[in-house]
Amino acid sequence: MGGNVKDNNTNGRKSNQIIDAVDVTNDALTSRAGLTLFVRYLRNIALFPYLEQLFSPVRKSGKGQAVTEIFKQLFCFLMDGTSRHLVYFDALKKDEGYAKTIETDSLHLISSHAVKRFYQSLLLHWTYQFRKVLIRLFGWRLQITKPEVIILGIDTMVMVNDEAMIREGVQPTYKKEKGFQPLQMTWDRFIVDAIFRSGDKHSNHGTDVEKMVRRMVAFIRKEYHPEVPIIIRLDSGFFDQKIFKVLESLQVGYICGGKLYENIKDRVAQMNSGCWGSYKNENQVWEYVEFMDQRDSWDQSRRAIFCRPVYRDGQMLLNFARPDTIIYTNLGRGTETDKWLVKMGLRSMLTARGIIESYHDRGGDELVNRALKDFGNEQLPFKRFHQNAAFYFTMLIGFFLYEAFKEDVCAPVVAVSSYATTLRRKIIDVAGKIVRHAEKTTLRITRAAWQALDFYQMWTKSENPIPLEQT
Repeated sequence: MGGNVKDNNTNGRKSNQIIDAVDVTNDALTSRAGLTLFVRYLRNIALFPYLEQLFSPVRKSGKGQAVTEIFKQLFCFLMDGTSRHLVYFDALKKDEGYAKTIETDSLHLISSHAVKRFYQSLLLHWTYQFRKVLIRLFGWRLQITKPEVIILGIDTMVMVNDEAMIREGVQPTYKKEKGFQPLQMTWDRFIVDAIFRSGDKHSNHGTDVEKMVRRMVAFIRKEYHPEVPIIIRLDSGFFDQKIFKVLESLQVGYICGGKLYENIKDRVAQMNSGCWGSYKNENQVWEYVEFMDQRDSWDQSRRAIFCRPVYRDGQMLLNFARPDTIIYTNLGRGTETDKWLVKMGLRSMLTARGIIESYHDRGGDELVNRALKDFGNEQLPFKRFHQNAAFYFTMLIGFFLYEAFKEDVCAPVVAVSSYATTLRRKIIDVAGKIVRHAEKTTLRITRAAWQALDFYQMWTKSENPIPLEQT
């Protein structure tokens, strides 16, 4: 049976391990010790002075909390992830241990009413300031990682708010559910720009895409490098010559899904077997054929690659079961982007195989949306459109900071590909005790957590990140 019967706590005998009573302690305890690392990281990347510069006019008087203090507590609220309801701020306001964890005087903790008043004051034009923060953070990461090629994704993300009472902007989306449908630009694991939109705005609504692309390309060329190859990936919802012309005029490469019209299917069906190539990706084999195609409304032809899978999970697909795809691109057509890629030894990106592989990698762009929803919440808390827009952008900035924090501080304890739920359970949800002695405040955690997380190394990393002002 194992063990000494006398040491068994369940045999009815008195044991020193049995808890006899409960009581209250005045010690400052926390179950979110990892938030201290996040707060230190935010402070040391010098984010708060930039937020103060952009948003200080929101504060109409000296009363109330500073704008930077409000943003800090909002980012911690999102990183914590315990609750998605704003009333949770009222519970946190009573928790002295939480206040000390995020390095805030307990008197300065904000209530849910303060949060609502803050977002009420952020009218729609303030979203442009939020976008400035996102693009500034993007430039910061570019200077840190120094990518040879910048691959951006553009897509919409449906935020289902079907259960909500009447809310401005909640409209039926293409998924047949009511909600919002913002336009987002992604780079690697980050969302670097966005436009908050009602649910009925389709992918290529108005001139949103054109304006977003022009703004981002100008920023990259000026702040990072004038000749870095930029490639933008889009799905068939953006299949429009107007967008192609804008990208071509900006010397930007594009890879865009097209629409399978009947005349394209007929053309492909007439091609002999010698025209086809094959491309293998893990357990999937693709057949492809490329040609120049010009739609009736176009003034020029463009490179098209038609491809279809032959195997799925090791099984050959019958013709009627093959999900065909057509991709349009300006890569490999002698553009400036081509010249830059060849100069950098990346000629393979101009081949049909390289283009197909890059287009299939769009799945990674869509995973960013899933990671954002895991970090935040697609159900927004306000009835007014401008308030939800401001909260949405706060969530985007918080998500960007979470991804940077995960990479700069938490790796390799947590993989950079991990979702927020994993990071919270491993890093944030750590028990700690905060003590003040000899004019020094110390956070104490258990030895087991200290060793398992290599906590001191993360503490050192959070103290010495590369700040925004140095990039």
